[in-house]
Amino acid sequence: MRLLSWNIQWGRGADGRVEPARTVAAIRAAGEFDLICLQEVACNFEGLPGGSGGDEVALFAAAFPGYTPVFGAGMDVPDGRGGRALFGNLLLSRLPVGQVFRHMLPAPADPGLPAMQRVCVEAVVGAPGGPLRILTTHLEYYSARQRGAQVDALRALQAEAAGQARLPAAGKESNPTFAAWPRLASAIVCGDFNCEPGSAEYARMQMPLGDDVPAWRDAWSLLNPGVPHPPSVGLHGADWPDRAYCCDFFFVTEDLAPRLRSVQVLADTPASDHQPVVLALSD
Repeated sequence: MRLLSWNIQWGRGADGRVEPARTVAAIRAAGEFDLICLQEVACNFEGLPGGSGGDEVALFAAAFPGYTPVFGAGMDVPDGRGGRALFGNLLLSRLPVGQVFRHMLPAPADPGLPAMQRVCVEAVVGAPGGPLRILTTHLEYYSARQRGAQVDALRALQAEAAGQARLPAAGKESNPTFAAWPRLASAIVCGDFNCEPGSAEYARMQMPLGDDVPAWRDAWSLLNPGVPHPPSVGLHGADWPDRAYCCDFFFVTEDLAPRLRSVQVLADTPASDHQPVVLALSD
């Protein structure tokens, strides 16, 4: 089972050109994936540097036939033409998709700093080794206060799902909206966390969550204890950042640790200001 996570910067490469076709080509060149998780996907959003205001959700869905697209918009605002401008995270799954959740993440006031609404997209997928929850997100860059609150929200989501898995709700035969859909404790969350290894948010993400709740663990560190993370930004001369470091992660629930096989940053492509990260998990 292979998963790719990538902040694609709406298809804007390190050279400043927006070419979603180049993004698609880079993903295809990286091999076959069961799940593709993309952050900073734009739909009808005029004004993004180099952007054309096109529908990138439709573009990626068409580029990967056989995958179920699940999009969650953090930003949903008027596009100035009678429609909506959307900006968020896209999950593409060629595994069967069960229930889907779109979680708006908290953004406590932090005056004087830029901020945008953030979202976490969650889907329960029928993986070969058993159902899994797959989540993809993009946390706040400017505000440490908001980023910390968003880490706490991801931790709370894990505790909530583990509780539901342990004590599932009853269905209601007369109303299909109350149908009981499985939501497992085992999960993978990936994306751009906008914090570095060793930061307070990184450490907070992995703190224990209580009895019978498998906590989040950084997949790279589980596989490579003591080895520094390879950088996921700052490699190809983009106008941001001014140094190379890692802020893109896969966190897995600790019960999945024995199934981890590899985590790899694909350093060669300049198709974004971030690099794709690939996780391999045994069945």
